[in-house]
Amino acid sequence: QVQVVESGGGLVQPGGSLRLSCAASGRTFSSNSMGWFRQAPELGRQFVAGITWGGGTTDYLGSVRGRFTISRDNAKNMLYLQMNNLKPEDTAVYYCHTIVHGTRDPADAYWGQGTQVTVSS
Repeated sequence: QVQVVESGGGLVQPGGSLRLSCAASGRTFSSNSMGWFRQAPELGRQFVAGITWGGGTTDYLGSVRGRFTISRDNAKNMLYLQMNNLKPEDTAVYYCHTIVHGTRDPADAYWGQGTQVTVSS
């Protein structure tokens, strides 16, 4: 099990930017595809972006493609989500998680606290 701590959320105006960070533990971080998920009130957890273990392939939810960029630094056990041109619809708690390679599914049942992103004028 990869343990994660998300950070970087906050309150931002529409059109603004945030960078989310995920600090992961353990030697297995670099062996896993990783991703960001989000959950808004009354909605289920939604896949946002994913990246393969080597960082060579990325995958995005259609509504964030072109605005969000996922990246990872395996040497630092870090995962990032750069979010630009934020919209009110992006308001949610964001979580990082391991992903089953080639899918948009979480690899296990562990979820951290997440980090709150609120986009409002």
